[in-house]
Order: sequence, then C-alpha cells, then structure tokens
Amino acid sequence: MSRSAHPAGPRHADVLPEGHYSPPPADLNALDPRVWARTVTRRPDGLLEVGGIDVATLAREHGTPAYFLDETDFRARCRAWRDAFGSEADVFYAGKAFLSRAVVRWLHEEGLNLDVCSGGELATALAAGMPPARIALHGNNKSDAEIGRAVESGVGRIVLDSFQEIDRVAGAAERAGRRQPVQIRVTVGVEAHTHEFIATAHEDQKFGLALAGGQAAEAVRRVLARPSLELIGLHSHIGSQIFDMAGFEVSARRVVGLLTEIRDEHGVELPEIDLGGGLGIAYTSEDDPCEPHEIAKSLGDIVARECESAGLAVPRLSVEPGRAVVGPTAFTLYEVGTVKPLEHLRTYVSVDGGMSDNIRTALYDAEYSVALASRASDAGPMPARVVGKHCESGDIVVRDAYLPADTAPGDLLAVPATGAYCRSMASNYNHVPRPPVVAVKDGEARVIVRRETEEDLLRLDVG
Repeated sequence: MSRSAHPAGPRHADVLPEGHYSPPPADLNALDPRVWARTVTRRPDGLLEVGGIDVATLAREHGTPAYFLDETDFRARCRAWRDAFGSEADVFYAGKAFLSRAVVRWLHEEGLNLDVCSGGELATALAAGMPPARIALHGNNKSDAEIGRAVESGVGRIVLDSFQEIDRVAGAAERAGRRQPVQIRVTVGVEAHTHEFIATAHEDQKFGLALAGGQAAEAVRRVLARPSLELIGLHSHIGSQIFDMAGFEVSARRVVGLLTEIRDEHGVELPEIDLGGGLGIAYTSEDDPCEPHEIAKSLGDIVARECESAGLAVPRLSVEPGRAVVGPTAFTLYEVGTVKPLEHLRTYVSVDGGMSDNIRTALYDAEYSVALASRASDAGPMPARVVGKHCESGDIVVRDAYLPADTAPGDLLAVPATGAYCRSMASNYNHVPRPPVVAVKDGEARVIVRRETEEDLLRLDVG
C-alpha cells in the first residue's frame, strides 16, 4: 500500500521555490474534515465551534493563543486504533507527541498502552494511574535514575538502545530483584521518506543498534546472557510523518531476518516485534493518510508474509502511534495583531503566538492550514504568510496560505492539526509563557494544562 507522501519538511533537492502558491481553494470558509477534528464545524453566523462551543466564547474564557483539544475525537481515534489491531496486537500511544495526566487517563479508559521516553513522561504516566505493566520506556540515553524508577515501578518493557544500557538495565533489575522484560531497538538501514531530522532507521543517526556490522546480533547475545533480563522481542522505528508503507515492508523483512538468526543460533523464538509508529496525518488538503484499519491490515500482512517465508511463528505485533492519535484532534487559536501587505508578494498576518507554541514550521519547514475562525467572509483570497510575535525572521506559523482579503486585526485564526509536537515542543523564547491546553467535549471546556504566567517564569529565576 502506497500513498503520495507529504513529509514533515521538503526532501533533499525537492524544495519548492520561495513564494510558491498552489491555486486558492474554491471556498475559503470550507473546512476539510481530513484536516480538522471531527466536532469542528462552522456555524451559520460564520464562527467556528468545537465540541459545541464557539471560538469567540473559548477565546474570551481562555485567551489566545491556546490549544483546543477535541476530547470526543481523541477518544474515537484511540478506539479506532485499538479496534483495528484487535486483541492479537498491542497499541502503545507515543507520549512524546503530547502528554498530560488527562490524556493518560483517556488512554487507560480506551484500552491503549503508553510509550514514554523520559523520567518526566514516566512520572506523568504513573501519577495519572496508568498500570506500569502497560508502559514502555524508550530513549537513546536513559539515565540511571530513569532506568531505576522504571524497573522498580514494574514497567512492561524497556527498549534497549545501546550496549551500555544492557548493563545498566540488567544491574537495576538485579538490585530490584526482578526479571525485566526488554526489547532491542534495531537500526535496520531504511531511510524513510521524510525530513532528515525525523528519519530514524538509517545507519548514520543516534538511535538503536545497527544490523549492519553485527551490532544488533551482539546485543542479542549480551541480553540473553543476563539472567535479570527477559528478551521479549525486537523494535524498529523508521521515522515520522510517513504515508508510504514500503519502508515498513523492508524494515519488517530485516527484523524477521534477525529473528531467524536468533532462532538458528540461540534456539529462541522471540514472541514480539514492534514496528514503531510514525504514521502521517493530514496537515493540508493535499495529504492523504491511511486509516488505522488499512495500516493494521498492511502491517499484519507484511509480518505474516515475512514470517511464513522464514518458517517462523508470527510474533505478537506492537505499534506506537502518537501523532496519528492526537495530531488531528487539536487546533491552535490565535488573535491577529497586525496585517502588513507587501506589494506583488504576499500579506504578512501577525498573530499573538508563533514559534514558541509551534516550532515545527521553523524546524522542519512543516506545512499547516489556517482558517479565519471568528467570522465567515465573502472577500476574495489573498496570498498570506501567518507569522508570530518573536524576534526571528523564521518565526512562521503557516508559510503559504490563502486568507480572506479583509482579514484584520482582532480576527481569530485557527490552525488545525496542532495536537502533536506543538505543546510538547513549546518553549519560553522571548520569555513568552506557554499556552494552555483546553479539552472540549459536549458543550463543556476544561483546562487540562493551564496557561503559564509571568509569575511562573520569575519563580524559576532565583536571582
């Protein structure tokens, strides 16, 4: 199964010229359901609403900028992933996309497991009541404290990323008096069709143990020699924002090849294989992501085919969607501050947020959509660039957009598909407090991560 890929940023030698614009949409007031959360609609008076509450009310009560998360959509996507893979596979939500205690509780209630990659993410998971057996710990440089807490808490798996971690985890397990289930992260030599910063399975990068040169095979030998470790499977992750399943096929083939070597050399058939996450979402109307049931069938068929060819029993499959669950469920709401037309070029529309609440455009050249949210407009389209308030020329929220030509200061703009890697990568650049995350459902809005204040910033500054 292959879809046209929209990477998180341009591929090498595939950069569109500055000022490139595709034709304007037929209706600037329309909302593409592939891009927006499922309860987002435009009311007859032109106001956008989510979960039954209009954005003017949300802005008045919670301010801007702010992330508004459609809880109904989030839960529905959790169920779609859970149901697509069924009882014969495990779905681990990748907490790095966005994590809070409310999100952890939703995951638990909807039957998903949780993947964490830091002590802070683990602390959040445990504080919110996620059963430790349903938690996996990732990371390429886990500290002794993080490893110790994970082992003592009883996490269901730790993904080993280096030879040193084998010794660290084994030592922690010995001290805790338990046998710790582990997987080995294997770098399979597949370069996913995505931005180079988020392609994670080619050999020249920091993650995992390479198949090439026998690193992964040596890691297997070392883990099997440690009584305090239980090797339950192999892990592979090839990148992020991927639409083309071909990379997963190559990855599965190479991981199954290592499973075969392990059986032949050590007489052990490992029971699990984790193919990671990285499945893409629609940031613009040009994106065409796969649905969970399509992904589940494709990955299941790939693994079954490769195992049949190798004469192996089909292992239990795990996947790790993060962006694909939370990404489409939220939008960021901004207020326009200034509108600056540049003759024969574009109009710069400045909003009250920017790269501190969404670094992805500056970091990856990521593409986003934008809509006038506080009213409908009959004005014609104008080429626009939505920019932030920070002291950087690269402070861009939406690089190439069409907005109504009458867009003016005080208007509200909404940028969809900001549920993943926006709040979690947010910063205090220029000493700007980070926005809140507000969950909206059935006519009620509640803050799940509060807005930072200047007092918060000063409290950390000990003078």
